[in-house]
Amino acid sequence: MANIEIYSGDYCPYCVRAKSLLKNKGVEFTEYNVQRDINRQAAMLERTGGMRTIPQIFINGKHVGGCDELYALDSRGELDPMLTD
Repeated sequence: MANIEIYSGDYCPYCVRAKSLLKNKGVEFTEYNVQRDINRQAAMLERTGGMRTIPQIFINGKHVGGCDELYALDSRGELDPMLTD
């Protein structure tokens, strides 16, 4: 099973959509709330090269982007293979 990490925040509809897609795929993920934990926000900025928008999603350590990028991977059929690695 893939190691999935999501940097998210409160009241973020894009975060809800991204998590919903992953839940529908039946995969578990680790969520870091960057609005509640400033250290997580700093880690997110470092890992993404300064990207501040949420969510920011990593699969097996690879930065895949945000919600739109996650759905694009799914629509191209590229997400499921990533989730089984």
